[in-house]
Parts: sequence; structure tokens; C-alpha cells
Amino acid sequence: MKSNKVLGAQKITVILMRDYGINISQGRVYRLMKSIVLPQFAAKKPKWKARKTNSESKLINHLKQKFNPERPNQIWTTDFTYISIAPKKFVYLSVILDLYARKVIAWKVSPHIDTKLALDTLETAIQKRKATPELFHSDRGVQYTAKKFRQELDKHNILASYSQPGYPYDNSVTEVFFKYFKLHCANRSAFSSIEEVRLACFRYIEQFYNDYRPHQTNNQLTPNQKEARFP
Repeated sequence: MKSNKVLGAQKITVILMRDYGINISQGRVYRLMKSIVLPQFAAKKPKWKARKTNSESKLINHLKQKFNPERPNQIWTTDFTYISIAPKKFVYLSVILDLYARKVIAWKVSPHIDTKLALDTLETAIQKRKATPELFHSDRGVQYTAKKFRQELDKHNILASYSQPGYPYDNSVTEVFFKYFKLHCANRSAFSSIEEVRLACFRYIEQFYNDYRPHQTNNQLTPNQKEARFP
């Protein structure tokens, strides 16, 4: 295998003849390179670090794992999870939590994990709360970074916040909700239709989680209890 210096001498010989009409042997070029310590020509292409695109650079994590706001409707978080209804067939649950009391304030089940599902869940949350949050945190899924979704946040003057890529700890409260939802509900049932999933979600979220699931961060109060005690 030829060394980098030999390859460099070959390139210089070609360039001198092509661009300057100088006919010189490759050996002489090689000896000159050695005598004056010219830098070697790299045989490999340099590797460049990929730069973030303008759109990616705008996806800022404003939450920074500060999961304990002082009042309701200050910070909402969101995410999706999948639920099997047949071999290789899934439906998708979208939830929005108010971090103040760890309360699920909106949820939707759909056969499609798309921006419409994210928008429908957000609309439900706003209608039920008759309010909007100061901060709305999600991962960087295409559903949440889509132009339509970001326009909807802008319309309501909601500041968008995004987890770092591949770092679920930035949205750990929502991740923990799904963990226990799967453990106590979804993984205990064999669903065969989206209607069965919706009923199970209603029972778990509305009839158990918000009313009866105490949280250590709530001083062992349930989400509804803590929210009801807010001044």
C-alpha cells in the first residue's frame, strides 16, 4: 500500500503539469517534500461533524427537569404509547398531564399516531381546563414538531419545550405514568378493538388514577385531591 507521502507526490506532479505546465518527476517531488517538510496529503476524506439544522436548533428544553410547578396550568407534558389489539395491530393513547398535581387532564385513543391525535388531545385539554399552560413539554416526535402543532401553540401563546434527543428522563413524569398504566391496565388485558381500549383507559384514568392514585410528590394525595386544595 502506498504511503500518504507517495500519494501526495503523485497529486502534486499531476497538478504541476496540468495547471502550470511544469514537467517534473514524481521522485523529485517526493524528495523535495521530504527536504522542506511539506504537510502530507491526506488519503482519506476528512470527517465533518453534522450540524444541527435551523429547525432542530429551535427545539429548546425549557423545562430542564423542573417537574414541580407552583400552580395548576403552569406546565403541561404529553406523550404517546401504543396498545396492542391484535397480532401486529396497535392503537395509540395520547395523554396530557398537568405537572402540578400529576393529573391527566386530557387523553385520546386513535388508530393513528399522527399530528391530528396530538392536536385533538391538546384541544380537549384546553376545553376542559378553560385555560392554557405557560409551558408545554414533549419529546421531539414529528407529531409535536409539525408546523400545524407549533402554530397551534403559538396561537395560544404557549411556550414549547422539547426533551433532548433520545433522553426520556426529560419527560420522566409522563414516562412513569405510562409505565404504571401498562403494568396495572394495558398489559393485564387482551384487547380486540379500539372501543375496548377506550373503555379501559376511561376506567384507569378517570375512575382510578386521578381519583385514587396517591403520589409521593403530592404528599400522598391523589391528583384530584391536591388540585382541589390549591388556594
